Amino acid sequence: MKVVILAGGFGTRISEESHLKPKPMIEIGGRPILWHIMKIYSSYGFNDFVICLGYKAYSIKEYFAHYFLHEADVTFDFRSENQRIVHSHTAEPWQVTLVDTGLETMTGGRVKRVAPYLDNQPFMLTYGDGVGNVNIRELVAYHTRSGKLATVTTTQPSGKFGALNLSDDDQVLSFQEKPKGDGHWINAGFFVMQPEVLGYLGDDSTVLEKEPLERLAAGGELVAFKHHGFWQPMDTLRDKNHLEELWKDGTAPWKLW
Repeated sequence: MKVVILAGGFGTRISEESHLKPKPMIEIGGRPILWHIMKIYSSYGFNDFVICLGYKAYSIKEYFAHYFLHEADVTFDFRSENQRIVHSHTAEPWQVTLVDTGLETMTGGRVKRVAPYLDNQPFMLTYGDGVGNVNIRELVAYHTRSGKLATVTTTQPSGKFGALNLSDDDQVLSFQEKPKGDGHWINAGFFVMQPEVLGYLGDDSTVLEKEPLERLAAGGELVAFKHHGFWQPMDTLRDKNHLEELWKDGTAPWKLW
C-alpha cells in the first residue's frame, strides 16, 4: 500500500523557517519532519511513498536526489575520471515518487493530481507536518474491517494551558498539566482510502477536508480510528521547539524505529 504525503503548503504560521524551506523540510533533530513521518510508516513495513510537492518543491527534490549519497561512506577518485565508490550505506529501502502538484493547489486537488501513481489501489494519506505514535498496522486492519471507503485517524488534543482542580470552596486541590481540551475529536491525518475516494475529488481548488470528506461522511463511508496516544502537528515555532526537545531528551513518542 502506497503512502501519500501532502508536502506542498506554504507553512505561513511557522514563517520564521518556512520562508527558507518548505514546512516538511523543517528539521527535528537534524532531520526534516518529513523524514520522521516516513520513518513512522517504514517502521511498519510501508516503504512506497508518493509526495505531493508545491511550495519550494526543488528543496524536497534535491534532498532525495542526494539522500542515498548522504547516508553512505563514499570515495571520490578524481584520478580515474571522477570515479565514485560507495562502500556502505544506511539508507532506508524506500521508493519515493515526487510529484509537483502546483503552487496554489488545495489538499484535495493535490491528491487528485497523484492519482496516476496510485495504481487504482487502496492508499494511505497524511499531512507532511504532524507526527504521532499511531499504530499503522492496526489502522489499516481497522479500515479493512470497516468496509468503508475512507478512515481518518482522530485524536483529542491537549489544552494549551495547565489547569487547576478546585474544591467547592475554591481551594486548590491539584495541578493538571495541559489536560485534554474540550472533548472533541479532531482530524489527525493518517488516513486510509479506497481508490473510489479519488472520484470524490474535483479540480485544484478542491479542499479535501470540506466537500469530499463531508460527502463521504454524509454517505456513511467515513469512519474514525481513535488514537489515544501521542500526536503533535508542527504549526508554530513553539511546536517545533517542543518536538525538538522531545527528540533531544530521547523521549520522542513517535520514534517507533
